[in-house]
Amino acid sequence: MATRIILHEHGEPDVMQLETFEPVPPGPGEVQIEQSAIGLNFLDIYQRRGLVPHQVPGGLGLEGAGTVVAVGEGVANLGLGDRVAYAGLMGAYASHRNAPANRLIAIPDGIDDEVAAAAILKGMTVDYLLTRVFPVGQGTRVLFYAASGGVGQIAGQWGAHLGAEMIGVTSGAENCAKAEALGYAHTIDRLTDDIGARARDLTDGGGVEVVFDSVGKDSFDASIAALARRGLFCLFGATTGNPPDIPPSLLQAKGSLFFTRPTLVDYIADDGEYQASGRRIFDLIEQGVITVSVNQTFALSDVGAAHTALASGTTTGSTILIP
Repeated sequence: MATRIILHEHGEPDVMQLETFEPVPPGPGEVQIEQSAIGLNFLDIYQRRGLVPHQVPGGLGLEGAGTVVAVGEGVANLGLGDRVAYAGLMGAYASHRNAPANRLIAIPDGIDDEVAAAAILKGMTVDYLLTRVFPVGQGTRVLFYAASGGVGQIAGQWGAHLGAEMIGVTSGAENCAKAEALGYAHTIDRLTDDIGARARDLTDGGGVEVVFDSVGKDSFDASIAALARRGLFCLFGATTGNPPDIPPSLLQAKGSLFFTRPTLVDYIADDGEYQASGRRIFDLIEQGVITVSVNQTFALSDVGAAHTALASGTTTGSTILIP
């Protein structure tokens, strides 16, 4: 019997209920996946709490990996036994699921399912930030928050590969050391350092060309202070809540700054862009450019504990659920 997590209301971790169900055959253009690993993301917490649009009753989770066990009518690009991964498809918290074949990415032989599940959505996030929102290159000075988290660890390695001078914000000496081992040229300890001032010290007073901020309210002033003239403030998450409203006059006064609040959905809506992004991630993993650290593993039945750990800010690298 298959199992899945269902929410009947939004709220604290105990609203996530494990239930058994009988999978239905895949429809036209779909395949059925027996999942072996499920990625955990902070967006899952936002959706569980109802802070971003999420329909109840309904499933939860946006990335996973597994094996094709049934193929629907009209599917020609996938067959039984193929290993696949995906990002952005609601309902990942399950042992089995149906999914559109055009939104599945073949997993190369050299990458295991756990790494694929941990990397696909986080990697796509880094891909659109560093290559499309603000294409970084040789010598680009970048400030990236949550450098020791799953997205941050991939960003440090990818940014260094592109030639950027990556400056990571994290907490504590141990996490700073880990981030520096994964591509960051410098780290800033948010527990002890003045982030804005330290970022300017590290750039000889000039500031960084781009800030990738996933924190929001608590980091807003520091992010603005860290930016160089005509720099870009990219807010791609808000773990501490939304920042204050930004009047155009502030952007003018602080150096003709730019501000954007992008979302991954708009950068992978096209099937071609989606597939290309997934292939770039897996190629870089196979080449050894990116190492994905799966540092926490929970059973699907312990999803409440997994959410609590992620929300506490004590996790590092990626966290996965095992059905």
